[in-house]
Parts: sequence; structure tokens; C-alpha cells
Amino acid sequence: MTAPIHAATHEELAALLGPARTSARTIAFVPTMGALHEGHASLLRVARERADGGPVVASIFVNPLQFAPGEDFDRYPRTLEEDLKVCEREGVDVVFVPAVEELYPHGEPQVVVEPGPLGDVLEGRTRPGHFRGVLTVVAKLLRLVQPDMAVFGEKDYQQLVLVRRMVSDLCLGVDVVGAPTQREPDGLALSSRNRYLDTEERLAAVTLYRSLRAAQDAAKEGAAAAIDAARAQMRMAERVALDYLVITDAHLGDLPDPVPDGTPARILVAARIGTTRLIDNLELTLGTPGGP
Repeated sequence: MTAPIHAATHEELAALLGPARTSARTIAFVPTMGALHEGHASLLRVARERADGGPVVASIFVNPLQFAPGEDFDRYPRTLEEDLKVCEREGVDVVFVPAVEELYPHGEPQVVVEPGPLGDVLEGRTRPGHFRGVLTVVAKLLRLVQPDMAVFGEKDYQQLVLVRRMVSDLCLGVDVVGAPTQREPDGLALSSRNRYLDTEERLAAVTLYRSLRAAQDAAKEGAAAAIDAARAQMRMAERVALDYLVITDAHLGDLPDPVPDGTPARILVAARIGTTRLIDNLELTLGTPGGP
């Protein structure tokens, strides 16, 4: 197994990827903030499978623009040595690890990508400016890597929807692939922030998944029944402070009224367990497909 080549500057990155660009080989890209776990590894495997022999590029960059004051930017886990081992194991060819000064050479950028109305709801309401920072860095990374495709996890579903919208609206010409959420055996979604949880908090955290599964089981009775089932499950838990629990259409828009049987939807939850904030989501089908 060959160790991936490490690039720290955009000049180094361009030199490494130049042959692939001129040979029309598929370049697959997975942007991360590091602290890689099996969820990230699954994204790298999707990229490897779809690259069709072309190079797989991963980036590791803890982006200050997407952290608000008082959030966990300073304590966000930085585990570069272990991350590089994960990249090697999963067949990554190039790992781009820029310094903050490399991506933001003039300090905080004056020109940014505004996420629009979807950036102000759910995570955006709780974390103002978060998606402006996410989309700005993703746009910069896509420009530097120039991939044919980029893989994002469905766990951060609002991010996935916004990245797809940005790529479409700005004609960036990248195929954005969503990969399924990876979970612990009890259902807890894998997250770099799970390591913040103590033993009791870890036991409580699985309530997020249980609430989503309860909603999924009740979805044939409609959106209201699904939400009621999820909230009932949440009320059974201690140490869990709910932020939001909502059902939207598949693109995070409002559901139609009335909701036709068989409507695809998404239920999303965010909650704080101790000092750690976690998110999760699941796909739903509302009503009985085909109607009564």
C-alpha cells in the first residue's frame, strides 16, 4: 500500500494533479476537517470506487470561518498522523493539508459565498455564519483541486444540500455525491465530536437515533405522527437538551399541504448532550406509497 503524497500549498497540489488533468482521468475529492473515523473512511472508499482509476484527493483543514466565537475551534481534535494512516489504508493518492495562511493569505476574506435563505434555518439558525464559512472554504477547495466529483456525507445533510445548490448555482461543474451516514452498532452516527462524550453522555446520545427510527416507523401515519413518535422517544432520555426536531421535504423545503402518500422527506435532529452538540437525520417516506 503506497502512502499518499502530502501537499501543503496550492502550487504543490497543482503539480501533483497536473498529469491527471491532462490525461482526462477522473479526480475524486473528499474534503474533511481531519480527526478521521470510519465515517470519513467510507467517503474515501466511495471516492476510490468512483474515481475509475484516477487519483483520490483528501483535504484536512480545520476551517476557522465556520466556527463562531465560543465554539470548539481551539479544542477540535487535530490528529494528522493518525489521519494520514487512514488515508493510506483507503488508497488516497494526495492529501492536501494547507495552513490557514495558505487558504486565507490576507486574513478573513472580504468576498465570501452567501448560502441564501437555507443557510439561516436549522444549523444556520443555531450557528449564524456557519454555512457562509463552509461554502466559502468548499468553493476555494474545489477551485484548487478541480475535481470531477466530490463526496460528502449525509450526516451533515444541510451541508450536502447547500453544497449541491452552490455547485449548481455557480456552475462549478462538479458531481456532488452523497454517501450514507455510518453508525455505531447501537445507531449513534459517527462524528469526530463523539470523543467529547463521557460514559453516561455516550449512553444518552443514542437517543437521537432512536427518536429518528421511531419517526421512521410512524411515518406511514403522516408527518405529525412521525414527529410525535420522535418527541416521545426524546422525552424518555436524560441529559439530552433538544435544539430542533423537524421534518422537511427531501431538499429541506416545506412539505406540501396536504402531503401526498409516498412523499419522500427527511427528519433532522440536533441536541446537546452535556457540552457536546450532535446532529443526525434519516430519510422518511410519509404515508403509504400508492395511497389507501
